[in-house]
This record gives sequence, structure tokens and C-alpha cells, in this order.
Amino acid sequence: MHTKSMVAVAVGLGLLTLSACGSSSGSGDSGSGKDAKTVTLVSHDSWAVSKSVLKDFEKKSGYTVKVLKDGDAGQAVNKAILTKDNPQGDVLFGVDNTLLSRALDNGLFQPYEAKGLDGVDAAYRIDDRHRVTPVDHGDICVNYDKAYFSAHKLSPPSSFADLADPRYRNLLVTENAATSSPGLGFLLGTAAQYGDGWENYWKKLKANGVKVVDGWEQAYNEEFSGSAGGKKAKGDRPLVVSYASSPPAEVVYADPQPKTAPTGVAENTCFRQIEFAGLLSGAHNTKGGKALLDFLLTKEFQQDMPLNMFVYPVTDDAKVPAAFTAYGPAAKNPRTMAPGRIAEHRDEWVKTWTSLVLK
Repeated sequence: MHTKSMVAVAVGLGLLTLSACGSSSGSGDSGSGKDAKTVTLVSHDSWAVSKSVLKDFEKKSGYTVKVLKDGDAGQAVNKAILTKDNPQGDVLFGVDNTLLSRALDNGLFQPYEAKGLDGVDAAYRIDDRHRVTPVDHGDICVNYDKAYFSAHKLSPPSSFADLADPRYRNLLVTENAATSSPGLGFLLGTAAQYGDGWENYWKKLKANGVKVVDGWEQAYNEEFSGSAGGKKAKGDRPLVVSYASSPPAEVVYADPQPKTAPTGVAENTCFRQIEFAGLLSGAHNTKGGKALLDFLLTKEFQQDMPLNMFVYPVTDDAKVPAAFTAYGPAAKNPRTMAPGRIAEHRDEWVKTWTSLVLK
């Protein structure tokens, strides 16, 4: 994959892609009948794993993994709900804590306690019925273009409050909370920060010139002045809602690699995103699906994941790559919200946000 495209995919956990596409290391259906050795993983478009790591699982388990990519995380979950009685695959990867309640309320998954779950930090094991298995986490945060702030002799913002300061007027671009995972995560972060006062906060952001676009790729690669991944001319917004892992991606995929990341993270603007995988209720190959879930918690997969999907492992024994430690450490105090509270208010908040910000 082209370096610029790789950055777009790797950093964009919430990348909104409207066309579904598929990739496969095998063929056949979900594992019934003669193809019982095929296990099918359904995922959002940002799924990635090293070929050698996947081949090792296939060799050890005897299963061939087929991957079906179904667009953005929200799209993948919605499609899985619509096809629940005759699912496309056996395991769904990529449902996050902002969408989890929707999946669970619709009975999308059957319980399975994956091997290795006891090695996962308790903060990520939020379903005590084991309908989903935590796989990774990341932080949705405002990123800033270091060169812009240096040239303008302006300190970059560090908090939600800073973003509404007149010094940063017309500098921020974010994604639509109704159509984008990071956009929704940023909205939830502001609700976690301000409680019932989040609406007034967004009124201030709007008055301060916040720009809203549909998805992450447009925000980061077209509007953000600090991105190396854009195909078009760089944008003029030095602040963008992205991920804490975006700066290391800018370093890893640059040629030559810079000594320091060209972008930084406003640490007190972060919302913790946790991604899960689950065995689909109508899975044809439940045995293969369970083996695949076990694989996702192995040290081999967990340590391979960061530089492929630019997310952080959830198991205690997995080492984080040096590039993450140097250029994109996880947020020290990310905002969080219980899935139940998200479920209770998500649709209402998005509707209110749309009226406040887009109209």
C-alpha cells in the first residue's frame, strides 16, 4: 500500500468508507459442511495483521481465515444487526464502546470467555457475560501541527476549554458525530467533561469557528495542515480530531523518518475508545470462531497489532513498540463513559449536536 494511503488507513480507526470491500486468505463459506475449516472474520476497513502472524495462526489451528471488510465501524455493526439471522461470518471485530450497547441490545453475540482474558486489564473487561472480548484501545484526541504553532509563536491548546479560546478561532476541524467514530468519540469526550453543560460548550466552539466534515480521512488528510498523508494540497486547519497514535504514524511512514513527530496531541482532550470482537449469534463455525477470538488475545497478535492498526494492546504481557512510547504515548487521563450511559443518551446527544452545530 502506498505510504500516504497507509497512514490514512492505519490512523483512521473511525475512517468512514462507504464502499464495502473484502480480502481473503481463503475461500468458501463460514465454515459449514466441506468448508468447516474456514473461519470468517467480519470487520471495519481498518483491520490489518502481518501475513506471517496470520499464517502462523492458520498453521497451528488448521483454520483458514477469510476476512470481510464492511466499511466504517458503525456500518459494520448495523449490517451485522440486519443480517443477524444469516450472518456474513463467525466473528465480528471492531465494535467499540460507543456502539457496544447497540450490538448487545440486538443480541448480536453469543457468550464465549476467550483464553487469555485473565491477562487483560480489568478496565477493558466491561461485559461480565463475555459476549464480547476486548482486543485493543486507543484515544481520540485533538492533534496539532507543531510547525504552525511555532511559526505563529502560539502555544498549542491542551484542554477542551482552550479550544473555545479566541486565540484558536477558525483553527479546529472535527468530524460529524453522526457519521464518524472519532467525531462521536469527541462529542462523548465533551459530554464526559462538561456533563449537562456540553451543549453550551459546543455553542462556544461553533462561535469560535469549528469546522465539521463527514469523516476522518477528509478531516485529517484534506483539512489538517500537519498531515503528510493527504493527496491534495495541505489544509489550513492546524487542529484536528484524530488519535493519540497519529503522531507515531506520521513518523513510521515518513521517508526519511524525522527525529521528532511533526504533530502533537492536546492531552486533555482525549476520549478512550475500546474495540471488541465477538462470536456472532448465528455463526456457522463456532469452534473456529472461538479459536480466532483466542488468537486475538495471544501475545503474538497483540504485539503485532500496534504498527498495523495503530492501536494499543489490552493484554498485560504485550510490549508497545518504541515508536509509540517515543511519539504517541497513551493519554494519562482520558475521558471515559460507561456503555450504559452512552446507550441512554447517544442518539439524543447526536440529534441535539446536529441541531446546534450543523444548522
